[in-house]
Amino acid sequence: MLKTHVSYLLFLVKKMKAKTLFVLILLAVTMAAPMVFAQGGFDEFGYNYKARVFVGPADGVDRSLDGTVWGDPIYANDRLVMKWSKAWDDARFHSAAWTPQAWCSNEWNGMVPGGSGEIWHYKIIWVGQDLENSPYWRDGGYPIWGQFEVIMSHGTVDGEHIWETLVSPNGYGGPYK
Repeated sequence: MLKTHVSYLLFLVKKMKAKTLFVLILLAVTMAAPMVFAQGGFDEFGYNYKARVFVGPADGVDRSLDGTVWGDPIYANDRLVMKWSKAWDDARFHSAAWTPQAWCSNEWNGMVPGGSGEIWHYKIIWVGQDLENSPYWRDGGYPIWGQFEVIMSHGTVDGEHIWETLVSPNGYGGPYK
């Protein structure tokens, strides 16, 4: 299909002025972009496991396009960008052991039509089931999902910016106690 577009474009080059040609090239690139995007590994829900990223409406994060996120419609229309490390990917999807190199980030944008109206950014690391007693725990975070720590959580709700937690340092991969 892309070859057909290129051939047609070359035919038109002989007939058009430079300005019009620019518009046609832009149109061809725009038409080819969805084909490249589809070949990049994104599924219908928004996951690209090869790139270890989710991009799309939060409705797809639970792998069910039903207008809800795990049964709750409030955040379904929010836009979500999730990224995760290779260690997270290996443990979560390939049965490897969890390690301190496992982390994920979640960026929620509900400032879209039909969205929640909230914006949130989370950084989450694996610390193990000992949580606060783990050598990987960082002071100032809070536990989630039984083996993980939220090391950064901030957002905007009703125009007010809220910091729930911010450990220092809050980068991925250390320090350890």
